[in-house]
Amino acid sequence: MQVWIGRNGERFGPYEESEVRQWLRDGTCRPEELGWYEGMTDWRPLGDLFPDERPAPGAVPPTPPPAPPFMGVTESAEPEYAGFWLRFGAWVIDYLILMVPFTAISLAMGLGAAMTTLLSRIENDQTAAISAYATAVQPITYVLLVIGFAYYVFFESSKWQATPGKLAVGIRVTDVEGRRLTVARAAGRNAVRLVNAFTVLIPMVFYITAAFTQRKQGVHDLLASTYVLTGRADSTVAVPAAADTRPGGRFDA
Repeated sequence: MQVWIGRNGERFGPYEESEVRQWLRDGTCRPEELGWYEGMTDWRPLGDLFPDERPAPGAVPPTPPPAPPFMGVTESAEPEYAGFWLRFGAWVIDYLILMVPFTAISLAMGLGAAMTTLLSRIENDQTAAISAYATAVQPITYVLLVIGFAYYVFFESSKWQATPGKLAVGIRVTDVEGRRLTVARAAGRNAVRLVNAFTVLIPMVFYITAAFTQRKQGVHDLLASTYVLTGRADSTVAVPAAADTRPGGRFDA
């Protein structure tokens, strides 16, 4: 069982029951502090929830430390959602990184020869030359799209939760509960982004909605239920749940 603890008007947790019992025994938590676990209708004193862990009659528990020792965070903390320009900066960095393997692969697959042929034929028949060039580079385009897709899926579902570009500007991708993306969710998110690559729309069109949505989500974020947050993967700011099932939307301990 996992227990939430109320202290100084903030909500901490959740913690394992064994931890809370130990804190009650050693005086880290006080019996009059409030606690809650799933299934309860309201907050109650920890001493009532775990009466067998109360200090023995006549015993004087040690003075609790002035600051709570909890490693958790309050759910009332609001994360900072990454805006358009931070995300654009990350995209530029990732683009420059990918240009190195993209260039090498393109040349290895005959891009140089295709361009030479284009230049030699374009004066005689511009339409035919461009059509031939497009046909020649089509396999290259598909290979580069697959590599770019794998790049984003791998890094965004990794322990870093971010591509090198996102790491450089200090942002990360999470699900709506602030957790690391699964490979499937990262793949879905970036599959939506690929749609933009096959359209005539401007390259950053899927990011424009970030300027208008409450949590700065692009089209791909909305469809994949993801957020882009500031901070590294070890950030301690929790993401507020879309619907809080615990008692009391606002906690005042």
